Order: sequence, then C-alpha cells, then structure tokens
Amino acid sequence: MKKHYILILLFVVGLVVSAIHPHDYFTWFLEVFPAIIGIIVLSFTFKTFQFTFLTYSFILVHCYILFIGGHYTYAEVPLFDWIKDTFHQSRNNYDKVGHFAQGFIPAIIIRELFIRKEIVKPKAWLAFLTVCVCLAISAFYEFLEWGVAISSGQSADAFLGTQGYVWDTQSDMLYATIGASCMLVFLSNTQNKAIEKLKMKLN
Repeated sequence: MKKHYILILLFVVGLVVSAIHPHDYFTWFLEVFPAIIGIIVLSFTFKTFQFTFLTYSFILVHCYILFIGGHYTYAEVPLFDWIKDTFHQSRNNYDKVGHFAQGFIPAIIIRELFIRKEIVKPKAWLAFLTVCVCLAISAFYEFLEWGVAISSGQSADAFLGTQGYVWDTQSDMLYATIGASCMLVFLSNTQNKAIEKLKMKLN
C-alpha cells in the first residue's frame, strides 16, 4: 500500500508543478482535467477493484505527459522544439507522444479489465478488442476536441495543437492505434505475470 501512496504523491507534485505559470490556465485545465478525473475514479474504486501496480505506474506516466502538455501546450514543449529544429521537422511533435500514450496506457487498463473480469474469454479476441476500444477512446477524444474548438473559438487552438496540419486528427488516431498495438506486443507477458502476482496476493 505504501508504494501506492508514493504514486499519489508523485501525481500531486506533478500536478502542482504543472500549474505554476503555465502557458495559459484555460489550456492547462483542459489538458490535466482527464488526469484529475482519473485519479478520483481510481481512488474511489481502489477497494472494490485494485489494478496491478504496473498499470497504476503507467497511468502516472500518462498523467505526467498530460501535465507537460498542459503546462507548455502540446505545440510548444521545449524539448520537442529542439528536436524539430535539430532534425528539421515541420512541427513540434510532442502531441504524437501524447496520442501514442493515449493508446498504450488505455490498452494496459482495458486488457487487465478484460482478463480479470473475464469479459473476453477467448484469448484470440483479446488483443483485437483491446485495440478496438482504444481506437474508440481516441475517436471520442477527437470529438471532444472538436466540441471545445467550436464552443471556444480561437482560444482552443493551443488545446487542439494541430499546428496547421490538415491530417492531424487522423494521425492522432493512428498513433493511438500504434500505441495500443505496441503495448500488446511488448508488455502482454509482463502484464500477465503482474496479474497473476496480484491474484495470489488478493487471495
């Protein structure tokens, strides 16, 4: 339990630091809001359904990606400005890191839920349906961004982070799909072991 408190402490520290003189507080709030909602939900459900520490750790990583994007905006993260200039890229690509994570981390969560709740029993369907749900989440987020842009006008430009790229929405969903697929390829066995270890602990 102590290690979970460390994750919570790291979350709070990251959130507070990201809130110190951000690019603008409207964008900051929009970007970090999912992380705040997430920790509230995870806190209230911890006693009834405890995820593996592996899953919680990757959720924290995703939160930090959101915190950085909220602080600087996704189009102006300094490290990725340097990468853009050094490698002669046309745009700051930090948002692609965010959308990759938007597939990778939800895939960890969804796959664990599918396995432990026995929602998807045939293993042949497990990977396919995990990617499908992650793509649905990514599409829903694009709808959300669209709604914010319509309701907020130009003030939402920093939130969208399109940087004039006409295929930004489609590429965002592609990166989320790639992220979910990478999770399944590289982390499935590790997650299986973590799930078995947690089952033994809970039993």
